[in-house]
Amino acid sequence: MSKLAIITFSRNLDAVEKISELLDGDIIIYSKDAFERAFNEYGAIIAVMAAGIAVRNIAPLLRDKWTDPPVVVIDSGLNFAIPILGGHHGGNELAKKLSAIGLIPVITTATEVMGKESVEGIAEKLGCMIINKDSTKKVNMALLEADVEVLNLIGPKIILVDDDVSVLKRKELIVGIGANRGVSKEEVMKAISDALSEISAGIKDVGYFTSAVIKENESGILEAAAAYGKEIKFVPHEIINSIKAPTYSKAKSIGLNGVSEPAALAVSRERKLVLQKRIYGNVTIAIAR
Repeated sequence: MSKLAIITFSRNLDAVEKISELLDGDIIIYSKDAFERAFNEYGAIIAVMAAGIAVRNIAPLLRDKWTDPPVVVIDSGLNFAIPILGGHHGGNELAKKLSAIGLIPVITTATEVMGKESVEGIAEKLGCMIINKDSTKKVNMALLEADVEVLNLIGPKIILVDDDVSVLKRKELIVGIGANRGVSKEEVMKAISDALSEISAGIKDVGYFTSAVIKENESGILEAAAAYGKEIKFVPHEIINSIKAPTYSKAKSIGLNGVSEPAALAVSRERKLVLQKRIYGNVTIAIAR
């Protein structure tokens, strides 16, 4: 299932195909329950219609800005992309991506208008979750006035904060591993270390290692996971092949879409790659969260 729903009227189908191809979204023809379905089943929504229609449809569905999907409205002429919900939660970024097919992103959130980064944006770039979400209103207001220092505290520590301090914690990373037969433990470990270094992360940030079932008896992978003290999950081939891997893989010759990328995406919470497949000798690594 795609994370993006594109809701449109049937008369706009030809134009909407461009958006679907760019962002790999599912097209949903507008009906009275289209938005309710999208809210329940998708992580983000693009509505190709008048903003008023979208607003009236989403109003009864709104619960919380931290759980509601971002909604971006696009006019039927494909001129403007306007985040009307969840700008700091993926809406602004989605609108900016649409500039690749000529749309103009119309960003209205205060921090972006002033050329500043929001707490939510900083957390996203650092691969973090915000622990005390209520703090973001005050911190974002402060960011409009001046730069706010970002501190990286290495524990063990106990932190006592006021309500105008946002506490960020790194999200759990999932490391997908592919390898040639007979690979050594040392080569796998070095590949994992090098890949994590590329995104300024360490082994402490990793939740699980993962690979395809075809690799479940590969001793080099098993021994590397044990050496790092991490559990490894092996993903069934039918799940591997249900996930679109962005990078071409030689695994297609054995009937798989890939190994490291789809395995990492399958186990991850957000289904988002933070490091596309890298090749390190006999090992391939992809990292998702």
